[in-house]
Amino acid sequence: MEWYVYGRGSSPIRIVSKKRRFWTKRTLLIALSIIVIAGLLWCAYALNNINKAATTDPMQKADVGIILGMSMWGDEPSPGLKERLDYGLKLYQEGMFPHLIVSGGLDKPDLQYTEAQGMRNYLVAKGVPDSAIYVENEATSTYENLLFSKEIMAREGLSSAIIITHTYHGWRAHEIADELAYVNPELGLTESTVLSMTRHKTREILAYTKWKLQQLFL
Repeated sequence: MEWYVYGRGSSPIRIVSKKRRFWTKRTLLIALSIIVIAGLLWCAYALNNINKAATTDPMQKADVGIILGMSMWGDEPSPGLKERLDYGLKLYQEGMFPHLIVSGGLDKPDLQYTEAQGMRNYLVAKGVPDSAIYVENEATSTYENLLFSKEIMAREGLSSAIIITHTYHGWRAHEIADELAYVNPELGLTESTVLSMTRHKTREILAYTKWKLQQLFL
């Protein structure tokens, strides 16, 4: 119900009733509640997918192992990145692939090495021949890691790959590889003993959400 009063001029002044204000607030509260519930449901869905990722079993030999980059600590790979490198090295030594692609660009402009260069140095110091390693220095995201690595594979005549990363990162990496038309991409996933899973899985939910939005426009 609306009431009108007239001031000194001829135009009426409308007074919105308390009832209308109540319904406006109620509608906004319902809309906000729906948004919050939808967000929580999406987070639960994303986390469920993240937790489902697993190493390909049985793992088949491939042409190349692709180690996805992570942050550098100065001139050295960070402890988390070393976990990926050590697992990739283990698979290489077991004969799962004869070549490695290390992928990752420059973390900070003042660092001496890109992620990929730091990874290559680490693997060479562990006994991997430099000739067995392809270095991809430009990627700034998981999507670019796999896009640019696929370009290296095409150039070098490599057709099959095992993608090496942490378990929490595996589901998104595999989805991206499928989107980029990798042929039967395999996953080599390692658990972490040095990373906070609360922090990294929370970040991964956000990264997975960003990826799904990006996928809509590919």
